[in-house]
Amino acid sequence: MSADAELANQLAELLADRTGTVLLTQAATATEARLISERIAASGGAGRPPVSLGAPGDPPPAALLDQTLLDGADDLRLAPVRVAWLPAEHDGGRAARLNDMLPGHDPYHPGERQQQRILARQPGRAAVLVGEPATVGSLRQQWAQATGGEDPAGFAGYVARRATLALDRAEYRLLGPRYKTPSLVKEEIGSSRRFRDGLQALGSGASESAGAEADKILDELAAGWSRRLIDVMPTIGRLIFQRGFDPQIDYDESQVERLRAAMERHPGILLWSHRSNLDNLVLTAAMQEKGLPPAHLFAGINMSFGPMGPLLRRAGVIFIRRSTGDDPLYKFVLKEYIGYVLEKRFNLSWSIEGTRSRTGKMLPPRLGLLSYAADAYLQGRVDDIALLPVSISFDQLHEISEYADYARGGQKKPEGFGWLYGFIKAQGARHYGKIYVRFGEPVLLSMFLGAPGGPVAADPAARRLALHKTAFEVAWRINQGMPVTATALVTTVLLAMQGAALTFGQIRLGLGDGLDYLESRGVPRTASARALAAAEPVRATLDALVAGGLVSCTADGREPVWLIGPEHQLAATFYRNSLIHFLLDTALCELAVLRAKDAAADPAGADPAGADPVGEFWAEIARLRDLLKFEFYFQDRDEHHRQVQAEMDRHDPRWEERLRAGPADADALLASMRPLVSHVLVRPFVEAYRIVADVLADDAMLTDSGEVIRRALGLGRQYVAQRRLRSSEAVSALLFQTAFQLVSNRGLIGGSGEDLAARRAAFLDELKNLLRRLDRIEDLVIRRYITDAVQTRPAQLPTQPGVRQAPT
Repeated sequence: MSADAELANQLAELLADRTGTVLLTQAATATEARLISERIAASGGAGRPPVSLGAPGDPPPAALLDQTLLDGADDLRLAPVRVAWLPAEHDGGRAARLNDMLPGHDPYHPGERQQQRILARQPGRAAVLVGEPATVGSLRQQWAQATGGEDPAGFAGYVARRATLALDRAEYRLLGPRYKTPSLVKEEIGSSRRFRDGLQALGSGASESAGAEADKILDELAAGWSRRLIDVMPTIGRLIFQRGFDPQIDYDESQVERLRAAMERHPGILLWSHRSNLDNLVLTAAMQEKGLPPAHLFAGINMSFGPMGPLLRRAGVIFIRRSTGDDPLYKFVLKEYIGYVLEKRFNLSWSIEGTRSRTGKMLPPRLGLLSYAADAYLQGRVDDIALLPVSISFDQLHEISEYADYARGGQKKPEGFGWLYGFIKAQGARHYGKIYVRFGEPVLLSMFLGAPGGPVAADPAARRLALHKTAFEVAWRINQGMPVTATALVTTVLLAMQGAALTFGQIRLGLGDGLDYLESRGVPRTASARALAAAEPVRATLDALVAGGLVSCTADGREPVWLIGPEHQLAATFYRNSLIHFLLDTALCELAVLRAKDAAADPAGADPAGADPVGEFWAEIARLRDLLKFEFYFQDRDEHHRQVQAEMDRHDPRWEERLRAGPADADALLASMRPLVSHVLVRPFVEAYRIVADVLADDAMLTDSGEVIRRALGLGRQYVAQRRLRSSEAVSALLFQTAFQLVSNRGLIGGSGEDLAARRAAFLDELKNLLRRLDRIEDLVIRRYITDAVQTRPAQLPTQPGVRQAPT
């Protein structure tokens, strides 16, 4: 049976009830009113005059206030009726196209003349819908629960809104789930008892100015999906990102189906990694391509410039203010808005990092919006919420040059039409490769928060701890699902040489251990990364990096050589840092083995808590974890202990026995570990911290973060000029910000006297000692690769990865 026939039968069944049903009709034009009347008459209701609600959004008509209709008629059924208009069919589907964005061309809301033309030429594009009926008694009960029922005159408006929402749901069933969008949000929230009671609790309930300000905030927040934009925005997004990338987004199909199942069970929040301004365009296109329901995106109010604000609001974007800490009214309205959207089972979307990562690795998660979602769950407004981890990654990005400028101390450019034009233009400058979207395993809020009304809901400290654990679990799953790209692997090998050039054979040799390690760990990799075992994909990756200007090739000697020069090292670290989390544990293990070996050779210098070499190994893991806690995601201590244990078992199941056997066995253990990466991955962070520690050692009264970073940038440039650093990548305002966070956490900012100076000096010594151990691991790597290169001529590596500076 056709959908049109089903709707006709539904209407006929309602009209068969001669005394108990009243039809409420919504018609924006005379043509719609006539079409509805004809359908009612054809269904046997010629003698049943309906009650007109006018056009959607109109005030309720006087007929709804008629006491004979609504008062004392609890069993009376009300059934809303509306005309839905469909786009013309193209290629077997119905969707708006780019030319439908022109004024007067909306296929979902045609004007009067357009409606008449449609009925004359394509009558199948008009469908009379019947919303789910409800009795007056049930509506009155719902009204009293939602609004308090203090104002009897407000019941008519409530009935009209319920009719509109019931018809919206009928349209979703006709058009498909991706067209589901909130409507009448401001009216529904503003009339609710919950909202008014909340304003009263703020001390603002009797203030007309506070109510007006709340209305203004709701106007600022409220967003909905124009059906035209649901169809067209992914196409517009593709027109932008396909200027520089392959048209086909790379997915894992099994993850897509898992995501689909999760979104069918619960309202979902897509929490994604943020590396580019393209991220949301890519995710929107991916959701449409896979037939998944859209999600409302949160974005900073700074992106609402010119006509972009109204347009993007109709594309589902919710603009929020960047700072709300001193505005309790704004925070309350935002919390109620998020709760309402989730309660109505609409999906939300935002970057869990809060802003773009300009280093290539995950930033610490932001809890603000997630906290409001948790409130909705703990208050019982939803049965559960599915947090949906999403990683979005790219072979290359033109934005990394901008990120490198930030790292050197540059300022962010304000958004505007000039910025937008430049961004879109840069997309077409060259080919950047492929885009990869991965959907991690969903995290249910109930997993960490327990049941609504439980102990977490009653204890603010427990609630915040649970939210921290929830956010870190989501971020962990994003990281673990992000595939390693060929670009990341090749730049990691080249950066390890700190400016020294490598031949093609040397690059392949450098890739070997890394590829074997990732394979043994089952780390997700892109197809191009898995192919790097062969020569041609390595060559293709190098060519792409040379085309992008990141890698230089000198080809007029005996054989070509490739390098990442000092001016490009900061930009290249973005790609290397995208895989660093997969190698971090093995890097920590290398340093811990070396520390345990030193403790075995000199027991008097060991940590008393870890005099046993194995104990010293674990003590060093704890120290390194504490040192790097603001840079990387670590699982809780017990789980991280298990991960490190598994990492060492992978290298050698007898590792504990070998550490206890003495320094020679510890040396042999370290020499057997492949790949050795701590000198590549950990050193830049330690060198950046060391620079900040040097700055603090010069001035005991220095406490301002901006001034510390300014001086650190200057000192770092001096150290690079003197070749006191391995490379320029440690001289980064982004790393110095984290370093300042660490020294503040350690109590090295503020205060005065000899104690502070002594603790700052001790911190500097700790970093210098760690850098010496990194030097020793680097020497071991050089010796290893010289041996390997001799055995696999002509792939010899240089005896030095650059000019070795005097001891630090």
